Amino acid sequence: MENAGIGSWIHRRRRKSAGRTALISSSGELSYEALADRIDQLASALADRGVGKGDRVAYLGDNHPAFLETLFAAGTLGAIFVPLNTRLAPPEVRFALQDSGSRVLVHSELLSDTALSGSTGTSVTHRVVVTEDSLQPAAGDGGSRAPNSGNVTVETLEDVLRSGSPEHREVAVTLEDPAIILYTSGTTGFPKGALLSHGNVTWNCVNVLVDYDVTSNDVALMISPMFHAASLTMGVLPALLKGASVVLEPRFDPGRALELIERYRVTNISGVPTTYQLICEHPAWETTDISSLQKLTCGGSAVPLRVINAYEERGLAFSGGYGMTETAPGATSLQPHMSRAKAGSAGLPHFFTDVRIADPVGDVLMAAGEVGEIQIQGPNVIAQYWNRPDASAEAFADGDWFRSGDMGYFDPDGYLFISDRLKDMIISGGENIYPAEIEQLILQLEAVGSVAVVGVPDEKWGEIPVAMVELRDGYHLDEDAIRHHLLGQLARYKIPKKVIYVDDLPRTASGKIRKADLRVQAAHSGPTGAAHPGGAR
Repeated sequence: MENAGIGSWIHRRRRKSAGRTALISSSGELSYEALADRIDQLASALADRGVGKGDRVAYLGDNHPAFLETLFAAGTLGAIFVPLNTRLAPPEVRFALQDSGSRVLVHSELLSDTALSGSTGTSVTHRVVVTEDSLQPAAGDGGSRAPNSGNVTVETLEDVLRSGSPEHREVAVTLEDPAIILYTSGTTGFPKGALLSHGNVTWNCVNVLVDYDVTSNDVALMISPMFHAASLTMGVLPALLKGASVVLEPRFDPGRALELIERYRVTNISGVPTTYQLICEHPAWETTDISSLQKLTCGGSAVPLRVINAYEERGLAFSGGYGMTETAPGATSLQPHMSRAKAGSAGLPHFFTDVRIADPVGDVLMAAGEVGEIQIQGPNVIAQYWNRPDASAEAFADGDWFRSGDMGYFDPDGYLFISDRLKDMIISGGENIYPAEIEQLILQLEAVGSVAVVGVPDEKWGEIPVAMVELRDGYHLDEDAIRHHLLGQLARYKIPKKVIYVDDLPRTASGKIRKADLRVQAAHSGPTGAAHPGGAR
């Protein structure tokens, strides 16, 4: 077999996992054989439409089998897959399509307006629409191709599939060849496209198999969007590589998640702390049979102790981890049996990945307990950003150590603790304040659902910390109670000078809090948090 990349995985699996279910979704179930057939047909159809090795194929849509069919079909041809965030506005979609030079855009029918507007003025020549009845057999012999006003051919996915030959195509693809462009959120200027090679993705999946004990009997529920690396390459792809079954859910709803866990005897779920908090606070939590669950993986930030307690009461423990898009995305993992002993830790480096702590200015290595920049090296780490040689050069220290921009330290046992994002660090009166430290203490309060601490400008101190607090339904907590809780646990300069109560903290599609938005809100708030409408709760 000439293809050593991820595009060959399902073709290799069709015999090893014959008769086993690969994907479960609202559209039905697909066996490994049926999935392989659809991938081969789609690859042939894309090739007939001019897609070849190195070309870019974009996807815009929620979790659906078509997402994975497009990914593997592109990989079969040696083309590069470009998943797009469904929350992007048309100008943001247009930037990604223009920057990547994508020729084909596969998209959900529900996002047709965004796809049409976003692809205008780009190199897209074909739009493939995933209809609500995709995966269902249809009559006819392929339908017709309908060019729109911009000379872009528009077809449904099922019509495209029926036009493709079922013969498997062999294209030479190496582990060094590019596989996926994942656009990272731009903190300044436009987003950057992290260029993941087939080797980056493969080695990340191997790390997952080794460190999280994924088995072919697992049933993994995907409630986070696959256009994020944490869901795609930490959840879906390792499961399919191993021959497990994957349940695809288009969006997260805690009640629906509990229903699916019981119905399909789900063994694995992954998410962010908020995901798990909403599940265990749902009214159906106590009555749902979750005895099949074995592996709970959480990333994004540390899990609050009260959430750990709720799951431990049902015999479950969390595995954690740390990483980013540029590391495909895993860098460290925390095993479940250490989740309490090393609470708040991101764990140990993945098996085939190395992590160090260095001075962000001079690249001097830091001793245990000393805070510095987290830097990552390994076969899962990207070599470059797409068409950004300047950003690529700035991203590495000592040649191949990726500069994460995160601050952290190792404890004496070698476990990594994240202090904060370098850009989120607050400097007040010359003292460094790491918001994550404050947030974890505030989350100990039962009334607090979520919290974010940000820095706002201050004439005297340069910056001061402000806490943005989202209370749990039915709870009340005043500003003085929060300060009293922190007194004696933190230096006084770290205690937030203001508390602002909000109904909902703004979040990304993966559940991470948008701190840039909160800084603006906090800077324009009144002199005290009590003035905020939510403060009286």
